[in-house]
Amino acid sequence: MVLRSRPHLRPHLKHCRHCLIFFLTETSNVNRTDLGCPFGCSALHRKREGSRRSAAYYRTEEGRAKKCALNRKRYLVYSAEESEPEAKEEAMAEESSEEAIIEHVRMVTSLIEGREVSLDEVKEMLKQKERQRSLTRQQRVDYLGPQLNKDPP
Repeated sequence: MVLRSRPHLRPHLKHCRHCLIFFLTETSNVNRTDLGCPFGCSALHRKREGSRRSAAYYRTEEGRAKKCALNRKRYLVYSAEESEPEAKEEAMAEESSEEAIIEHVRMVTSLIEGREVSLDEVKEMLKQKERQRSLTRQQRVDYLGPQLNKDPP
């Protein structure tokens, strides 16, 4: 239908070399016959060719040496993270920042309520808030089972 109303686009009509779907292409690609459609074949072909090139490179001696070095570097970084005491310090710092936040909530709650609120009360309040369900309307699938089985056909 488009080609009937715009016959000058006829040279732009190409078919995908993979799935044979017809599509309109850019002016710069009019003379090409090796095009892939923009519906996924081009990306798939690019990905496959990249994997093929990568595999071919890593089969060479230079590629094997480089891959070995990359794997070794990854291993050293991973093992260093496990054994470093800095990771433990970060966890402790995160824990202390959580306690600082809880202390701040306790102080603000005490000021709002006009009484001294204990840390236990604040922690209990935060646990209740964690368990509170959202107010959005969601249909629970697990409640439908008993209703459907109540009056079987």
